Amino acid sequence: MRIYMVVMDETAEAKRALRFAALRAARTGGAVHILALVPQNNFNAFGGVQATIEQEAKDRAEVMANSEAGNIFAEHGKRPTIAVRTGDPLAAIKSYLEDHKDIAALVLGASSENGAGPLVTYFTSGAARMPCPLYIVPGALTTEQIDALA
Repeated sequence: MRIYMVVMDETAEAKRALRFAALRAARTGGAVHILALVPQNNFNAFGGVQATIEQEAKDRAEVMANSEAGNIFAEHGKRPTIAVRTGDPLAAIKSYLEDHKDIAALVLGASSENGAGPLVTYFTSGAARMPCPLYIVPGALTTEQIDALA
């Protein structure tokens, strides 16, 4: 079974990447894994405050990922696998790919206004060392274009 992994956040490009991955999975009999990333805090608050801030960020990521997973389920009848990771995004993605060797492709979205983001830049520069193909969904594509390509 083909598994398409999408790194999910609250950006439009992540939603376009998820749409592409969900359609590809539906058309190939595959599945989708959503990896929601919780940003690493760059400050230290008092113990209880820090823990609360981190838990709220994790809860927000889980709600967002579950909401998008619900949309996929409603549209395609298959529920994606959801994982939430805290910390460095690159390390989290690499670790997830290492732990899930059956992933057929990493699907990322590029912004239509700001060009390639840090994840797209990083993974395209190291594409030769990737354990799976890398799909980049251009930000300028319309929903209709994404549907046709998937």
